Amino acid sequence: MSRTASDEGVAPANVQLANGEHARGTREGGCRRSDPPGLRRVLPEEWRRLRRCLEAAAKGFAIGAGLKGGLALFSVLVRLRSRRSLRSSARKEGVFTNKEAVVVALEETMRYGIFLGTLAGTYVSVDEVITALGGHKRTAGWRSLLAGLIAGPSMLLTGPNKQHTSLAIYILMRAAVLASRCGIKSKLFGGVCRPLTWLHGDIFLMCLASSQILPAYILKQDSLPSSYKSFLHKHGGKDAVILQSIREIASNVRFSNLDGVKKYYKSIGVDVKLDPNMNVPCSIVHGDQSCFEHFITFLFQEYGRALPVYLPVYLVPALVVHRQGLWKRPDTILGKSLLGAARSSLFLSVYCASAWAWTCLLFRLLKRCNIPMVVIGTFPTGLALLIEKKSRRTEISLYCLARAIESFCTCLSDAGVFPQASKLKRADVIVFSFATAIIMHCYAQEREVFRSKYLNVLDWVFGVPPPSDDEHCKKS
Repeated sequence: MSRTASDEGVAPANVQLANGEHARGTREGGCRRSDPPGLRRVLPEEWRRLRRCLEAAAKGFAIGAGLKGGLALFSVLVRLRSRRSLRSSARKEGVFTNKEAVVVALEETMRYGIFLGTLAGTYVSVDEVITALGGHKRTAGWRSLLAGLIAGPSMLLTGPNKQHTSLAIYILMRAAVLASRCGIKSKLFGGVCRPLTWLHGDIFLMCLASSQILPAYILKQDSLPSSYKSFLHKHGGKDAVILQSIREIASNVRFSNLDGVKKYYKSIGVDVKLDPNMNVPCSIVHGDQSCFEHFITFLFQEYGRALPVYLPVYLVPALVVHRQGLWKRPDTILGKSLLGAARSSLFLSVYCASAWAWTCLLFRLLKRCNIPMVVIGTFPTGLALLIEKKSRRTEISLYCLARAIESFCTCLSDAGVFPQASKLKRADVIVFSFATAIIMHCYAQEREVFRSKYLNVLDWVFGVPPPSDDEHCKKS
């Protein structure tokens, strides 16, 4: 029996309705259908779009609040554990009390949750609106680029006067890596991007970043963000008076507080003699120890400081991400987490200890200390990254490179090289929006350039949209 045209039109519509989709009245390529009144359902598709937007916003909020809340909780616990500062002195120095620190931590947690929730929700909303108006296939080449660009200003929700230059540069570095992977596949840009496939390119980037971050820690701490500066203070392991004296001898300035250095070492039970006419600051750096003895001693001390930092980094994801497998394979998952924490702690310990060892070695070989030698001496410090897993090297090198670029640009701006840079009040938002647009475009068009674990997270947050209606029309 032959089928009529109306039968051929109703059958595909029923199939689409059974799958939770609706048949549009007007389609491209001659897909116009006239469904019976009982089959004209538009709610399932509209609800799917709305649900995808709400789920993306909720998941983004959960990730933002979870990450920032975990870091805030750890910092509050460390603060409560070390009850060293008195309330009166804290008030004089402008330091938060414990109660105020908890309130600030909660505010920051909510801000970052709202930021990522709005970012995810805005991207999915714009993506769905453009798809509904222009079609899935016709807008595929630019839709995610525009949606990411529009979602980028969500960073303003973290605080109107709070700069996030390091975060913006880091996201830009991630976008550059993805773009370079796309370029390697391209016939036009493949030759230009080929050096980016070097086996130890991440180690070189780490060495390059170290030659800016570590000298800035000694010579110009104002170029570093306050949070990162406090991190370096803790793991650098040197008192401020020691750093001041190293800065003075490197800048060829007369010592102003050698007595303060002597008092510091005397407070820890070391009687050190310091020559005001010294050319090499080794006695300032490590007192009466030799350079090698100081390296070994500092290595063990730093490992004790680094381990509490990395234990939450590995254990919290194991408890959250692998919570189902944790009941089945607790020994395997916890064992890998503890091994990863131990390995990363060793990396940070060797990194910090070798920073002082390399500079001391160079000072002693050339019998002088100046700013260029501090920069050169800290360059090989990045070799410590070889201790880390290959999968983590790129993340760490890009994170440090973002900090180094921010510090370097701040130094140039303070020197008057970029007099117009101060007029851009929220350049971080512009950079972040641009980088987000690139990343989301690669996510939609070049998914193979992402590592599987990142791709799974993005799919979980943003949701994979169903097949396009255009494809259904062509198949029918």
